[in-house]
Amino acid sequence: MADLKKIAVTQVRSRIGRPGKHRRTLRALGFTKHQQTRIHDDTPAIRGMIYQVRHLVEVQDVEE
Repeated sequence: MADLKKIAVTQVRSRIGRPGKHRRTLRALGFTKHQQTRIHDDTPAIRGMIYQVRHLVEVQDVEE
């Protein structure tokens, strides 16, 4: 299997006052604190989660 691209996802807005579905999605992406950055493989499942909370996070490509 080919190596997957990596993306860096940073939470830039608070989860306070957001619907439970958004808070659970942030937790599934690995965020426990505000302004935290997590590295993920660029897969359709991760992209779908990012799309759901796109107003709370920023995404950048990671050079390996």
